[in-house]
Amino acid sequence: MAISPALGPAHEIDLPGGRIEYHDTGAGAPVLFVHGLLVNADLWRHVVPAVAVAGHRCLTPTLPLGAHTIAVPDADLTPTGLADLLADFLERLDLTDVTVVANDTGGAITQVLLTRRPERIGRVVLASVDSYEAFLPQPFTALGVLARVPGSIRPFTELMRIRALHRLPLAFGLVAKRPVPREIADSYLLPSRDSAAIRKDLRRFLITARRRYTLEAARHFADVRVPVLLAWAREDRIFPIEFAERLARDLPDATLTLVDDSYTFLPEDQPELLTRRILEFTRLHATP
Repeated sequence: MAISPALGPAHEIDLPGGRIEYHDTGAGAPVLFVHGLLVNADLWRHVVPAVAVAGHRCLTPTLPLGAHTIAVPDADLTPTGLADLLADFLERLDLTDVTVVANDTGGAITQVLLTRRPERIGRVVLASVDSYEAFLPQPFTALGVLARVPGSIRPFTELMRIRALHRLPLAFGLVAKRPVPREIADSYLLPSRDSAAIRKDLRRFLITARRRYTLEAARHFADVRVPVLLAWAREDRIFPIEFAERLARDLPDATLTLVDDSYTFLPEDQPELLTRRILEFTRLHATP
């Protein structure tokens, strides 16, 4: 269940919100990669190496979103709390002019971060993400309802022992166009299956993952002063292109680019194309 060595050495860091693990590789302008629900830093294993080679320091934390291995029982796991966790991470490492690259649920957290504590952010890539009313999107809203019932998360995680079910809509079927490799699926799913403490963290997040956080962030989009790239899967099955177009209208300096032959998990389905778009964007908006 080890995280891919392509992400660089593993470190642990104590933050006001709790201890998290992160990976750090490369040197140069910093890029922070933010994953979403029930995945971890492994999501970025095919993107980070090329971004690092291009002259960036790549930081890939594993957030307490259900595929983490360090429980954080006292952490604020609301979207606001997780945004503050990321802001504290950047502050503790004294990172500035950071490029934030986010996917899926990580995009919702990044929008909260961008409109709440943007001081260390230089530019943002939102790669098929939750936004506006789609947080959590259908059919994943069912997980939020399920989480309100004590003890309900464990049957779901036990069900995921059956690999044939990984292609179900509530697993990877709607977000990854191609099957997720067995070892990566284990990296994503085993922590919540094996640990009651991790399931409790996951449940606490799911209970609070509601559209009011993304709608509140959207109310402040006019104040965003950094460039934003919207890299969207043309075939996305849970975040229609209309959401990307709405973000492009509401964010003052946003550019929309579509990626073919992918669902929501662009880093899984089209890592090379996503990497190319990230590097083009960082070169275009490099700090003089």
